[in-house]
Amino acid sequence: MQDLNWQKSSFSGDGSNCVYVAAAPTGTVHLRESDDPDTVLTTTAPGLRALISGLKERERNDA
Repeated sequence: MQDLNWQKSSFSGDGSNCVYVAAAPTGTVHLRESDDPDTVLTTTAPGLRALISGLKERERNDA
């Protein structure tokens, strides 16, 4: 995988379990967790939006 500019998600806070995000010039978005940085989830911006939207909807329904 090409060198990516990983950024800590603003939702990770100060804890030790952090999510990192990197955007590639190809238009893909990469996600990894601090506990297992060699495992990378690759998606597109619309795919990430759909994931976040679905998680927020689930959170609202569980409240």
